[in-house]
Amino acid sequence: MLSRLLNHRHALGLLFMLPTALLLLVFLTYPLGLGVWLGFTNTKIGGTGEWIGLSNYTYLAGDSLTQLALFNTIFYTVVASVVKFALGLWLALLLNKNLPFKSFFRAIVLLPWIVPTALSALAFWWIYDAQFSIISWTLVKLGLIDRYIDFLGDPWLARLSTIAANVWRGIPFVAISLLAGLQTISPTLYEAASIDGVTPWQQFRYVTLPLLTPIIAVVMTFSVLFTFTDFQLIYVLTRGGPLNATHLMATLSFQRAIPGGSLGEGAAIATMMVPFLLAAILFSYFGLQRRGWQQGGDK
Repeated sequence: MLSRLLNHRHALGLLFMLPTALLLLVFLTYPLGLGVWLGFTNTKIGGTGEWIGLSNYTYLAGDSLTQLALFNTIFYTVVASVVKFALGLWLALLLNKNLPFKSFFRAIVLLPWIVPTALSALAFWWIYDAQFSIISWTLVKLGLIDRYIDFLGDPWLARLSTIAANVWRGIPFVAISLLAGLQTISPTLYEAASIDGVTPWQQFRYVTLPLLTPIIAVVMTFSVLFTFTDFQLIYVLTRGGPLNATHLMATLSFQRAIPGGSLGEGAAIATMMVPFLLAAILFSYFGLQRRGWQQGGDK
């Protein structure tokens, strides 16, 4: 019987998938299910808690800090993702050209992505420091300002500063991924377009962009997911301050659950992030369906 199973293609495929399925079940499905369950309880650290239904969600819906964290998260995600895409696409187009030392520059571009997030955040913390900021020092020396800027002390400056740090870390992922997509486009298409007298902008609009759309859909989905769930960068830089101006859903969930001791509320906040993440995934899925790019699916 075992030999028959091993000779059966589908059974053999399922057998090979079993270890991965078990790992996903233990390390993904169970924690996710437990988190959703805790969101419906009043569990505290050190206690078991009781089922309270939607009470956590009802409370959080009217909680001003949760509303602010949701606004911060959406603002942070939208602005950072758009800027990363624009700069990443520009960098990918630049690196796709026949430049000298092209391989060296491609390796350099990856550095922000390779550096651990905590180390990057510490570096930006020094760059933004109210007393030792290299940016403020340069501007003072140039005579553009007369005193140091407190980048992380003002609510809106702190928001923009954390977005800048996230953009610096995220551009390499977008750029290298789009560069890989650009290299799959046949040069003969550009040669034919040039013969027809097409301008560089028209080449980009009618040749590059349509063929790159499936890659853009995937890259932007992951970019949005990474940005929406960002935790380390914000926690090291500002811990949600000043005046909760940089609190994201992820940092607020941690604050309520661990330092605050309310695991139920923290889990509920984390669960509230799921619909937004699913929306990003569905956007990518239907974007790919529209291009007829999934398994040769219908357009």
